[in-house]
Amino acid sequence: MKVGLLSREYPPDVYGGAGVHVEFLAQELRALTDLQVHSWGEGASDGLVRHRPGRELDGANDALRAFSVDLSIAAALEGRDLVHSHTWYANLAGHLAGLLYGIPHVVTAHSLEPLRPWKAEQLGGGYALSSWAERTAMESADAVIAVSHGMRADILGCYPQLDPDRVRVVHNGIDTRLYRPAPGADVLRRLGVDPDRPFVLFVGRITRQKGVPHLLRAAHRLDPSAQLVLCAGAPDTPEIEAEFRELVGELMRSRDGVHWIPDMLPRPDVIQLLSRAAVFVCPSVYEPLGIVNLEAMACGTAVVASAVGGIPEVVADGGTGLLVPYEADEPARFEADLAEAIGQVLADRPAARRMGEAGRERAVREFGWDMVARRTLEVYEEIVKRV
Repeated sequence: MKVGLLSREYPPDVYGGAGVHVEFLAQELRALTDLQVHSWGEGASDGLVRHRPGRELDGANDALRAFSVDLSIAAALEGRDLVHSHTWYANLAGHLAGLLYGIPHVVTAHSLEPLRPWKAEQLGGGYALSSWAERTAMESADAVIAVSHGMRADILGCYPQLDPDRVRVVHNGIDTRLYRPAPGADVLRRLGVDPDRPFVLFVGRITRQKGVPHLLRAAHRLDPSAQLVLCAGAPDTPEIEAEFRELVGELMRSRDGVHWIPDMLPRPDVIQLLSRAAVFVCPSVYEPLGIVNLEAMACGTAVVASAVGGIPEVVADGGTGLLVPYEADEPARFEADLAEAIGQVLADRPAARRMGEAGRERAVREFGWDMVARRTLEVYEEIVKRV
């Protein structure tokens, strides 16, 4: 089967969970099918075709620039038997290719535009275009893959015209050979983190979705002996970045041991941080699954996370970490509960170690990319036979 895998992100240009998913899914699928990846960027290599926005659209709204990439991708997919798109940035390319060549289109939903209204801050009127592209692709796709059962419920809630039989669940995965405990301290020292003091770790983009302002406010309540390490970059808008900087500055004035790392670190550096953290925190207000939680678990670290979306399908409350209920209209309560949960893990090191060991075991047992690829291929085969 000749498959076209379509994505905005692909190494080395990976900044979010969808890009991580495509990277590792592609590695496994290459051994199972004839795979051709189409992504944004410059240049090409064996099995990879890069596309860039039309130069005449330089300076135009980001949604229009994304659509120009979609046109380029769709034109390059002739001869494929099936296309599989990831995120709204590539959904339109898959939809157009399906119509143009009469081939099946599979969509993997990593997030949903109707549940991310803050994207209007970033895209302006382009948010209406991104929402239209996603809705059109979802409702027309031959199959939709949800990365969690929570995500499946959200898809059917946002797109009630979609036939539930077309929506399958295939969880995100983790490469536990790559993500594994790394006990060194050289990266910590280089970044200015004291290896002899426990630290709380956040890794994610500066966006409304990731909820990092809640963590920054909660951190005022944490034990002063604990450090806070924030691997946080790629702000959605200047306004969000300004808010983040203000909250970080306020926290730094009230306590020491606050480390903000705005640059994207190499993967080995992130793995050492994940491995050495006393607790990893995911304060997301919306999260279909949250691959970063799996990464922390695979590195043997206890996780404190908000109980939203698909996170409870990954983080076992009391087993591999602690879950904190989130209600949008009660931010102060969420922040207090978040601080309490983090403090509980920091204070009970034996329990934290048990949670970390259980997280590693669960990641290995249930979330291997080889299993994800086989399940994805089963969807392809079923759809091709049906269509």
